Amino acid sequence: MASQARFDLKLEAEDKELFSRAAALMGTTMAGFVRAAAKEKACAIVEQEARVTLSQRDFRNFTVALDKAFEPNRALKDAMETARKKVRRA
Repeated sequence: MASQARFDLKLEAEDKELFSRAAALMGTTMAGFVRAAAKEKACAIVEQEARVTLSQRDFRNFTVALDKAFEPNRALKDAMETARKKVRRA
């Protein structure tokens, strides 16, 4: 794997020893272990942050709103009319 960016990290001695032992148990280098662990944690956090969780009541209200017929309000109608005037189609 070609290194494209560098990241230096200062650790407490105890943490370095723990990471080193864990890396050895996994059969990898300490850098490889830390890189994999950090990536796994970062992916989990990003995925969790991208997820929307609703209560059952909110989910029910959301699905009812989706099933209702949509009627654009005056602001949306005005915006659509402005866009129609400004946008030329090829």
